[in-house]
Amino acid sequence: MIKKNKINSYLGFAAKSKNLVAGQGIVLDKIKHRKAKLVIIAEDVGDNTRKKIINKCNSNNIAVKNYGLCDQLSQMTGKSEKGVFAILDDNFAQVILREIDQIQSEREEF
Repeated sequence: MIKKNKINSYLGFAAKSKNLVAGQGIVLDKIKHRKAKLVIIAEDVGDNTRKKIINKCNSNNIAVKNYGLCDQLSQMTGKSEKGVFAILDDNFAQVILREIDQIQSEREEF
């Protein structure tokens, strides 16, 4: 639970410092222009949206992770009813990616 709180804080800080954008259209634009450093897709986003974002990230060599639910991520970031997020800062992206990887690897151990 502590790790999730860290991610929540980092996402909140990224949003407040204007280093996070939300919504499929703007995230796809940031991927296209290689401004996105990390893309986070909520686990309850539709399959078509997920595939489209993942394919675009893969073709542009941008890290992408499934994490959290739309409601939770929207609340953390202050971006209502969004399920796709892009981190625009390298430092935030690295820290958040490391925390998500750690949570997901701990989950796999059980």
